[in-house]
Order: sequence, then C-alpha cells, then structure tokens
Amino acid sequence: MSMSIAFAEEAVRIHDEAHLSDAVIGEAVGAAPSTVRDWLNGRSTPTGVRARRLADLGAITDRLARVISAEYIAVWLVKPIEALDDRRPIELIARGQARSVARVISGLESPGAS
Repeated sequence: MSMSIAFAEEAVRIHDEAHLSDAVIGEAVGAAPSTVRDWLNGRSTPTGVRARRLADLGAITDRLARVISAEYIAVWLVKPIEALDDRRPIELIARGQARSVARVISGLESPGAS
C-alpha cells in the first residue's frame, strides 16, 4: 500500500471511529470539507502538512477514545478547554501544536498525576 493511500485510509478511520465530520477533520488539517470528502471517497489523498496534521489528529483521537466516549470526541475537540487557556484543541492541532493537546489528554488519562 502506498503511503498516500494509507493517509486517505487514516482519514476514513478517524471519520468512522471518532465520529468526526468532514468539516471538523478539515479544520484540523487545513483543508476544505470538500477536499476531506474526496479523501473519504478515495478520489484523492492528503499529502505534506495536511498528511502530518491528519496523523496528529489520529493520534489525538486514539488517545481521547480511551478516556471519553467516541461520540463526544468531536465536541471535545471544538470546545474551549480551560487547561489550554480556553483555546479549542482543533485550532491547536491545525497550528501544529498537537503536543499541547496531548498533554491535556495525559491529565485525563491519569487524573491526579501532574
């Protein structure tokens, strides 16, 4: 399987498992919802920065799925989070700052450890 196809398949996996819409995925990776729909339908594949952001988003949603219900992941990603100075996780992922989001998730994974 080529790497670009793998990234398109990652978009499908995130869409299905984390219940993220094309608009939410697009905001996280810097792509129009129509572009994300093309990935989901196998008409094109993410490359470059968009592919890296998609990988970040996949890692974040995988970790979130361990601590909150999959149906709530999309809501959590677009809500202002106090531990992120009231910024939205999706905005930080889009800016390449997924590590900041991951640190907050670490707190959810092991509450009381800080």
